[in-house]
Amino acid sequence: MSVHDFSVLKASGEEVDLSTYKGKVLLIVNTATKCGLAPQFKGLEKLHQAYAEKGLAVLGFPSNQFMNQEPVSNEQMVETCQLNFGVTFPLFAKIDVNGKNADPLYKYMKKAKKGVLSSEIKWNFTKFLIDRDGSVVERYGPNVAPEKIEADIKKLLDS
Repeated sequence: MSVHDFSVLKASGEEVDLSTYKGKVLLIVNTATKCGLAPQFKGLEKLHQAYAEKGLAVLGFPSNQFMNQEPVSNEQMVETCQLNFGVTFPLFAKIDVNGKNADPLYKYMKKAKKGVLSSEIKWNFTKFLIDRDGSVVERYGPNVAPEKIEADIKKLLDS
């Protein structure tokens, strides 16, 4: 099993099969526009701009599970990310990342790479680095800035 076995919903409601990303390195992030870590959107966009042509895809999955920090509709969230942070990478429909209603993609990734104390997502902007085959390579905590992941991304893109 790999990340490529899952399908997700775009913010518009359209279903996307993640197998369309086969052969790409993925950085999957749970996001929230009202979070104190929201400036990371700029760092994520910078990675997207720098490495998209080399095979990186940054995928944002908004979640409202952490102190109601993504309270707006999917459409408003996309607009906020574009206007306030210049985001052009794909943002998907809001999901749960923890609990019984957690998205199957997140259940899979959390099982593949547990956090420090548990597999649960602790906060917004937890990041998963996925190789070209769809395997979860690394998990980064919310406070790890996108630029700190750049060397790991380059390594996967070059392999």
